[in-house]
Amino acid sequence: MPTAFITGISGQDGSYLAELLLVKGYEVHGLVRRSSSLTTWRLDEIYRDPHESGSRFHLHYGDLSDSSVLARLIREIQPDEVYNLAAQSHVKVSFEIPEFTTDIVGTGVVRLLEAIRMNSRSTRFYQASSSEMFGSTNPPQNEASLFHPRSPYAAAKLFAHNMCVNYREAYDMYAVSGILFNHESPRRGETFVTRKISRGVAMIEAGRQDLLYLGNLDAKRDWGYAGDYVEAMWLMLQQDNPDDYVIATGESHSVREYCEAAFAHVGLNWKDYVRYDPRYERPSEVDYLLGDASKAERELGWKPTVGFEELVAMMVEADREAVSSLPLSS
Repeated sequence: MPTAFITGISGQDGSYLAELLLVKGYEVHGLVRRSSSLTTWRLDEIYRDPHESGSRFHLHYGDLSDSSVLARLIREIQPDEVYNLAAQSHVKVSFEIPEFTTDIVGTGVVRLLEAIRMNSRSTRFYQASSSEMFGSTNPPQNEASLFHPRSPYAAAKLFAHNMCVNYREAYDMYAVSGILFNHESPRRGETFVTRKISRGVAMIEAGRQDLLYLGNLDAKRDWGYAGDYVEAMWLMLQQDNPDDYVIATGESHSVREYCEAAFAHVGLNWKDYVRYDPRYERPSEVDYLLGDASKAERELGWKPTVGFEELVAMMVEADREAVSSLPLSS
């Protein structure tokens, strides 16, 4: 059976990708950081006791800051495919911890590429690039658009993206980058704006929260469903020749529109509950992202299956269910 190694497996994308690959018959290995608190709740549905025979799902402790661990795991596992989804992925936070962000998001990719180059040259490598790399470039953005990163996170992603191109050209490695536009799901972290909104709606409807504080309501993003986007990741590594692809819906909405749709889903007017807080503003903003994924549709046969309204409803409903099971405060 094919073997895959996923960094960031306990995150939103990693958990969906692990599920997909297991269904496709893969043996799946994942990298998780050691922590005193449980961080693998997204994997509960697929986790199996390691003492059970025939398990195809394995977790390993490690971090993109530790090149020795990465080299050892690549050497021992000899994966057919490596998916690098690990990152300090919060753009606003990257302004507060730029050095750490750069080390993990940027240099961490070099460590992983070197581990593959030295220990398993036949491995195919997927790098999670980001639409944030386009920054202030005019939409729509595609593979030929100029990059203009507007945050430490985006700058580090662009460095990693270019290193993948370099390793592909210099060492003939099968290395690809998926330039994914924003993709969300009920598994999104609660500090990201879409989940912050869906969670806030559920809490307000349940009478557990009075107001929702947000930053820039005018920022426009191309939001898709994470479950669709991991399928595109897999497809990229099944092609005869490595190449980079934009993955997006081709439809953009503002944070204000997301608020309106989320509150309307439960019969509330967002204007009654949303308040502006300048602390959530970025020092340099990305105003408008809109992806052109026509190359992915043409060459990979990939198209999104979940639209904006359906995505918003999915996330709000998941948080309504989660909030309904919370214990009542004393």
